[in-house]
Amino acid sequence: MRSRQTRWIWVLMLCVGLVLAPAAAMAQKSKAVSTEKVNINTATAEQLQTLPGVGPALAKTIIEYRMKVGKFNKIEEILNVKGMGEKKFQAIKDRLAL
Repeated sequence: MRSRQTRWIWVLMLCVGLVLAPAAAMAQKSKAVSTEKVNINTATAEQLQTLPGVGPALAKTIIEYRMKVGKFNKIEEILNVKGMGEKKFQAIKDRLAL
């Protein structure tokens, strides 16, 4: 009888774990989105990718532009980077810093 109860408890714990695991994973993914400001003059590619709509390719392009042209004097100058349009800029401008 005791082994039957133990087996039932293990099955129940397994079921609860399987139900809660996806919820925990989703919670961790949602925490990945940051609201911190990103300094576009010093940010790494990983930091730039925390901005909505900025993936690895655009982050690399921003860094290459910064190395070629120099530091940004105004956040609006990021519009000169190929791949950064007005719509994307409007979505991230509050998260940009110099």
